[in-house]
Amino acid sequence: MTVGVTVVVGNPKPMSRTREIAERVVDKVLQPGTYTCTVIDLADYADEIFRWPSQRLDALNNAVADSDLVVVASPTYKAAYTGLLKAFLDRYSSNALAGVVVIPVHTGADLSHSMAPTVTLAPLLMELGAVVPGRGLYIPISEWARGGQVLDEMVAECIDSITRLARLSPACRLAAESPDEVVEA
Repeated sequence: MTVGVTVVVGNPKPMSRTREIAERVVDKVLQPGTYTCTVIDLADYADEIFRWPSQRLDALNNAVADSDLVVVASPTYKAAYTGLLKAFLDRYSSNALAGVVVIPVHTGADLSHSMAPTVTLAPLLMELGAVVPGRGLYIPISEWARGGQVLDEMVAECIDSITRLARLSPACRLAAESPDEVVEA
């Protein structure tokens, strides 16, 4: 089985370091050859992000909702995600990302906003129904320039969270089952 992955980049600057880091997260989380990856660089769609309706943006929203894994990345602006990313996510109805595993990622100048992906972006994604496995990833650009060891550590923690969730799968009841029914795994 091939995992369908989408990277959504909320940096107003196209082809940004935020995009590079988000793509690297995918490469570090998943084994080579096990996934296909589509990158949505929202800077390329900024001129129509507020157009309603927009078939192009509807198609992008559907691609994200149909993914197995999504990495949503934004530079940190005023201790939160960008307005560009918020405008894209506002196009979803409540619970439209139900069951989609999403890793929130922020980049920033230093560690002073390191909680931003966890306390700002993750709650928004969960409001849309996404499954967020653990804390958001925060990568200081200064650390990235020195080789990305912080990214390795954060991704290892993320992989651990995903693995722990996966171990529960055989023991979980199916959503349609009655709590009184016993399922043999």
